[in-house]
Amino acid sequence: MSESSRIAPLSQGVFYVATGLWPIIHLRSFEKVTGPKVDKWLVRTFGGLVAAVGVTLIVGSFEKRPSRALEVLGLGSALALGAADLVYSLRGRISKVYLADAGAEAALAATWALTRN
Repeated sequence: MSESSRIAPLSQGVFYVATGLWPIIHLRSFEKVTGPKVDKWLVRTFGGLVAAVGVTLIVGSFEKRPSRALEVLGLGSALALGAADLVYSLRGRISKVYLADAGAEAALAATWALTRN
């Protein structure tokens, strides 16, 4: 895998591991930024899944050959999470702070498009 094709999965992976582990490690600070949560178990479960996707992206970024599956996972995750952030924050279902995450997800999706082989 070329150095430029590692940028998207590696950067997204690091971002996802950090943001996914945050509510697991310190839910109180996560809620201070994102707002109170009713189902804390669900927040932690979702965080664990995001972190697992992140670890997969990091591992995949070090493979010798680029993987189409890795690209689908990375781009699909960024688009799905970004769309959910945008739709539900604009509907008032989740905090407007998630619009910042929607912007980050859009940047990650753009990185996939710009570094594609």
